[in-house]
Amino acid sequence: MNNSSFNVDNWEYFCSFARWYPDLFLDMIKPQKGGLNLHLDQRIYLRVMMRFTSFYGVFPRGYGKTFDEVLASMLVCVFFAEISISLSAQTKENAADLLKDKYNEIIRFYPMLKNEIEKANFAKGDALIVFKSGARLDNLANAQSSKGQRRKRMNMEESALIDNDTFLDTLLPIVEVPRVCVGKYSITDPEELNQQINFFTTAGFKGSDEYQRSVDMSKDMINLSGKIILGSSFWLPCWYGRGSTKSQIFQKKRDMTMVSFAQNYESKWVGASNGALVNINKLMNCRSLPSPILQSKNESDEYYLGVDVARSQNTNNNQSFIAVVKVNRSKDKSRIVSMDLVNLINIPNIMNFTAQACVVKKYKQLYNAKAVVVDGNGLGAGLIDELLKESFDPITKMSLGVWDTINDDNEPEIPDIAEKILYNLKAQSVQSKVVTNFIDVVDSGKFRILEQRQQSEFSEKEYDDFDNCVAPFLQTDMLFEEIANLKLKHLNNGGVTIEKVVNKLDKDRTMATLYILWYINEFCRDLYANSDYEYCTLIN
Repeated sequence: MNNSSFNVDNWEYFCSFARWYPDLFLDMIKPQKGGLNLHLDQRIYLRVMMRFTSFYGVFPRGYGKTFDEVLASMLVCVFFAEISISLSAQTKENAADLLKDKYNEIIRFYPMLKNEIEKANFAKGDALIVFKSGARLDNLANAQSSKGQRRKRMNMEESALIDNDTFLDTLLPIVEVPRVCVGKYSITDPEELNQQINFFTTAGFKGSDEYQRSVDMSKDMINLSGKIILGSSFWLPCWYGRGSTKSQIFQKKRDMTMVSFAQNYESKWVGASNGALVNINKLMNCRSLPSPILQSKNESDEYYLGVDVARSQNTNNNQSFIAVVKVNRSKDKSRIVSMDLVNLINIPNIMNFTAQACVVKKYKQLYNAKAVVVDGNGLGAGLIDELLKESFDPITKMSLGVWDTINDDNEPEIPDIAEKILYNLKAQSVQSKVVTNFIDVVDSGKFRILEQRQQSEFSEKEYDDFDNCVAPFLQTDMLFEEIANLKLKHLNNGGVTIEKVVNKLDKDRTMATLYILWYINEFCRDLYANSDYEYCTLIN
């Protein structure tokens, strides 16, 4: 055997070794000073990405999953000539930012990998790393905009936010074409991990498509089908000293909602797995509004307010909320196109009913609301009484008006000037209709709420105006958690109601929203035909 043949054999063995033990290869090339000492779980993570046809990883915030993901992808590009790999996220811009950050971090820890890079270009919304092997690593979006693209492998970030229809129609076909080996035969290697798709996420909601995918993949793992699932809570990275310290995480637990902490740090899928109130994937699709609306801008705008009432000295107990819904109609005003939850306002529950009535009337004026629906059962009766009286702004001392009910015989304080705008809802009498109406508006796609935004995505200017710019998104996140925690309960009389999966989680935001959506659908769905398109009014 001549030397060249001997060297080729050694190189072939070395490449096989590096593909199978990527962590040991990294140990060989790390600098003596400033290099990264991989932890045991990181070594397993890298080996799994290089050995299995599909990998589902459910890890907490601060685990370092994206770093390991990009690192493994770069090693694949080094050892598989002409391969093309994409990192995908909810938006192409987000995927580009992730790829840029992790690439710079990896090159800092493993500067020898720089020798394998032909060029690395990062622009707004685009990221491309070209290797001397001819391999390419770039970014895509987990959306219809990626349809028609072709890559050999894919790594999907925050996969819990993807619905199965988008995955099957757009993302799965991206890896349809396998890599062809370089050489005179140009054939497909049957032992290569062609069409590999890996999923990485923090935990989401039970009942979602991704939850079911993780369950199915766990069965495939048991049946040795080449798939694997790994996951951990915050304790594992915390033990190794990665991310936040234990005390910092426990502080976050005090500041975050129970559901958010369970998902983001304990890696627990939450919500109802069977009998959920609505399909979680359809509810995710409702998150399409880019920004809240803080007041009415045109007289023709059609707003309604729903109020769920609570009063307690304990700030962790049930709270009062105002749900602001804007109705969008077709051009001829004959049908409702969408019902948008444009704002969700928390009323401090230590306020007395007089103060709460002032807050409700102020928001009615801001939005020029056509009707206000208040749950008049229990404590709600106290707020109803105050709304029937004349209220005054505690600062300006200006009158906020006096209201009258439109569906019962309650007498306002000053009948001559009372505005007939208040609907006194006895929720128990229409519980089934309220619930089934909500299911219908979600299933039909008419219900729209604010899109999800991470806290890191808000600017300092937005944080300066927290109540108007940040709070509506956070309240919508908590509304989503409340809805996901509810399931249907069938009654003996043929009706339906809702019950909580986790009793500690409130449902006040949900009820305020359900009430006003029911009212709109029940009484304001049609307009009576006159030249001015007057809005419907409930007449006893």
